[in-house]
Amino acid sequence: MIEKDFNTLKVEELAQLISPNSKAYRELKKRGILRTKNVVGELGEYYAIEFYNSKDNLPELTQAEAGLKNVNAFSSSGEKYSIKSVTSRKGTTGSFWDPLAIQNNERQFDFLIISILDDNYLLDLLIELSWDEFMQHKRFNKRMNSYNISLTSKLLESVQIQYSRDLIDVNHK
Repeated sequence: MIEKDFNTLKVEELAQLISPNSKAYRELKKRGILRTKNVVGELGEYYAIEFYNSKDNLPELTQAEAGLKNVNAFSSSGEKYSIKSVTSRKGTTGSFWDPLAIQNNERQFDFLIISILDDNYLLDLLIELSWDEFMQHKRFNKRMNSYNISLTSKLLESVQIQYSRDLIDVNHK
């Protein structure tokens, strides 16, 4: 469909093109990439797991069962990974639940991967934080009664960058 055609569509018709009933959404669901209606989160998890599994120097990850709190993948050696996705290098991740356990430093996961997607939902940046780095950078959201991570220059300079479209396949700290 050419852009000119979009100008002639009603809002309801455009909404159907991006809805969970669209052909693209249904195909991603059929392939097992989308399991919920959280498109950004699911794509970010998919990209992170695929990237890790394509690199010899990174652990092989298996997707966790949907609905598991704060854990989205497991490494072949049993380490727990939380994966969060955002659409901006200046964004804030979704929530980390069980704030009392986090406040008491009860390890909810071993590593946090943050997938940063661009405006086309393609992988822009992939960063990894250890549990200790998560504890150092977490922020409490009173309204949601949960923790999150704000992507700041300070954070990006201090954590493990696994992938950057700008620096293809970097692995430095």
